[in-house]
Amino acid sequence: MSNGLNGRANIVGLPILDSHTLTALQVQHEVTDSRPPAPSSPGLVRYCDLYGASEPMQHLFELIGKVAPTRANVLLTGESGTGKELVANAIHQMSKEKDKPLIALNCGAISPQLIEAELFGHERGSFTGAVRMHKGCFERASGGTLFLDELTEMPMEMQVKLLRVLETGRFCRVGADEEMQVKVRVIAATNRDPQQAVDTGSMRSDLFYRLAVFPIEVPTLRERANDIELLAQLFLSRLNQEENAEKIFSKSSRRFMREYHWPGNVRELKNMVQRAFILADHELDITQMLGPSKQSVANIESDCVTFPLGSRLADAEQRLIFATLGYCGGNKTLTAEVLGVSLKTLYNRLNEYQTRIFTNEPTLQSSPFGPNAGN
Repeated sequence: MSNGLNGRANIVGLPILDSHTLTALQVQHEVTDSRPPAPSSPGLVRYCDLYGASEPMQHLFELIGKVAPTRANVLLTGESGTGKELVANAIHQMSKEKDKPLIALNCGAISPQLIEAELFGHERGSFTGAVRMHKGCFERASGGTLFLDELTEMPMEMQVKLLRVLETGRFCRVGADEEMQVKVRVIAATNRDPQQAVDTGSMRSDLFYRLAVFPIEVPTLRERANDIELLAQLFLSRLNQEENAEKIFSKSSRRFMREYHWPGNVRELKNMVQRAFILADHELDITQMLGPSKQSVANIESDCVTFPLGSRLADAEQRLIFATLGYCGGNKTLTAEVLGVSLKTLYNRLNEYQTRIFTNEPTLQSSPFGPNAGN
């Protein structure tokens, strides 16, 4: 991100993390392709529920260790699947209030009509269906930490009320006459660029600055490539222990891990290992867990799309759309963002290419993703 939110840029040199904040997983066996792995992977470091050995993760652990003992609000940014909730949990566990509640709320999963009652609570009879008094997230998190995920999905009118609570520590339950005083640390997270959200009007600038006292950008799995095989081995080791098995990764799986773009980050890696584990008799082949478009991405040797001079503009556009769609793992929303077009425009283009197939109109035959890549 280029919005000044990368707190790692302020760290000139990373000091050695002390034994009180980091616990290295002990190596009990050498991991090979011919024997079951040990429960721990060599070089993999555990920090609360986070694991990593790469430099980006060492920076992340350092930032968590710095901000956790304070009462500063934290704004976590990063792609979906990077583990922002695990980072929030680590901050809480390392804080002085670790024995106090940690309450989490996904702002995008609550309807605009109910989010106020969910945040601040409500009195009995305050609205239809309020058959009893309900304590909101702020009240339940009193003295501890409130984690607000997908903050940019919160309605603007609620952002105003949230800002007031952050400034005064006071709020009213829905239907109540008297205010309540709470002391809550707020950790917010978003998978969008918060500065862009401010610029587009989906997030208030004053709320942004109130929450971004200590901004942390959680690295993508692509940025921590050295951790990919270590994490995959950790997930496989856990599954082997749970099922009393001795399954291993195939050589093609290990090669694929290094080449694949991992748009779903650690969540995608974990789910893929679990699916392959279920299907495998002995040797896991995670390449079989992907659709054709994603398999094509693994074979791309660069992030460039090339086409000869003299190509039709429409053909070049189609090639670029298919390549970006594959690069984003078939995620059409992410593809539209990368291309800088609306989701509706992307769907219109894909539908247009699909129509050409049924009407026998000329279409690109050289696309590595095929004519059905947009389905």
